[in-house]
Amino acid sequence: MESMITLHQDADGFIRMNRHFPMQVTVSITFSDGAVEEFTGSQVNAVYDTALAEFRTQNRLDAKGFSRAPAKTVQPMSTIEFVPVHPGMAS
Repeated sequence: MESMITLHQDADGFIRMNRHFPMQVTVSITFSDGAVEEFTGSQVNAVYDTALAEFRTQNRLDAKGFSRAPAKTVQPMSTIEFVPVHPGMAS
C-alpha cells in the first residue's frame, strides 16, 4: 500500500513543508486555483532544497544554516517552513 501526503497551496502560493518527505511517497498538491498535481517525494524535496538555499542566501546563512552576518545581527530562524509552488512543476 502506497502512502499519499496531501498538501494545499495557500493564497500566497506556498505549501507548508518544514522537512523532507520520504523519496518514494506520493505527494498531492491542491493549488489555490483548484488544480491538483501529484509529485514524488523526491520532486517535492528538490523544490524544498531550492527554496531553503534561496532563503539562506538572502539571509546571509551558510549551507548548514549558520549566520555569517556580523556579530551584532541576530538571526531568529535559520530554516523555512513555507515553500513556493505553482501548477506545472510536477512535469
